[in-house]
Amino acid sequence: MENFLKEKLDERKQKGLLRTLASADQFIDFLSNDYLGLARNQALADRINVRLGHLGFLGNGGTGSRLLSGNHLAYARLETYLSVLFRSEACLVFNSGYAANQALVSSVAGKGDTIFYDQLSHVCLKEGAWLSKAKSFSFQHNDVADLEAKLNRAEGRVFVITESVFSMDGDEAPMTDLIAVCKKHNAYLIVDEAHSTGTFGEGGAGWLIEKGLENDVFARVYTFGKGIGVHGACVAGSQVLIDYLVNFGRAFIYTTSLPPHSVVSIEESFRYLADHIELQAALRAKIALFNSFVKTESNTAIQPILIPGNAEVRKVAANLQQKGFNVRPIVAPTVREGTERLRICLHTFNSDEEIGELSGLLKIDASTLDRKINKNGFGVNNS
Repeated sequence: MENFLKEKLDERKQKGLLRTLASADQFIDFLSNDYLGLARNQALADRINVRLGHLGFLGNGGTGSRLLSGNHLAYARLETYLSVLFRSEACLVFNSGYAANQALVSSVAGKGDTIFYDQLSHVCLKEGAWLSKAKSFSFQHNDVADLEAKLNRAEGRVFVITESVFSMDGDEAPMTDLIAVCKKHNAYLIVDEAHSTGTFGEGGAGWLIEKGLENDVFARVYTFGKGIGVHGACVAGSQVLIDYLVNFGRAFIYTTSLPPHSVVSIEESFRYLADHIELQAALRAKIALFNSFVKTESNTAIQPILIPGNAEVRKVAANLQQKGFNVRPIVAPTVREGTERLRICLHTFNSDEEIGELSGLLKIDASTLDRKINKNGFGVNNS
């Protein structure tokens, strides 16, 4: 067995795909999903500690699944708060967005049903589809015509899965058109709001609420480890859906609950953001500044710089890291071959000077790469 494991690792190493863990502390952060800086916000940390002090000692751990010993009182308060925030009948908190998406998709669909997912959807959504035993198919990214052509051949109950903001390209789903085609074909639309939670919407309630489309979606998933700066996730939907997940969502039923500290932290993070909603505008200003130097097709905090070829994108990333910038390459097969990129994440705490310096370095690297790479859309505005 050890030899088998080593052979698989060596194979990955030879292809330049071996993953390793590295500290990011010494770099300027253009990598993390902490878009609003809440994960490093001392005032928020103090607020969480004060709240915990007022509540008294709630315990250090979840102690068991929520169906056994882990359903402490902080959960009821949080889920009521989130239901108001997300304008839904009910919410159910999960330990992570991965668990929430997997539990939701795998349990609501079953044998004889059909699931269509955007080809760039996160792997947890795809795994949920595979676990459901329903027939599952991808549709071309953000291509509503391709989706509709496939919907015409669907069987059983039909589910469509997408993200509001996509994690690798930072682009947004054509939600109005998706909603229209789902209504036309009686399909249930599930939307992952992972990368819009906090950065969009009133009180950080996400992209759908900002656009006023929350009532046109069967289920929404929000995660708290990105823009909200803490940990956990929730599914928002009808009370019937939430009751169903409590009974059939395996990733909920068989998981030890979050510790009280984490549950309290989620509520306090949203309350802090509501009191400092100007952070959303500050992030948008950083995005506009970056786009004034580097033209991409993203208007969100996720800015992809396409550099085809694993070796080429690794070279550019290594140069930026040597200059002190934490920018990592996203290589095939994580993304489709030929679409390798730098995934640059912007934050409220990135200074204008840091953004300007990074942009300048990107232009230098763009000019040193061969014409094939520039032709394929490196995306740098050299004006």
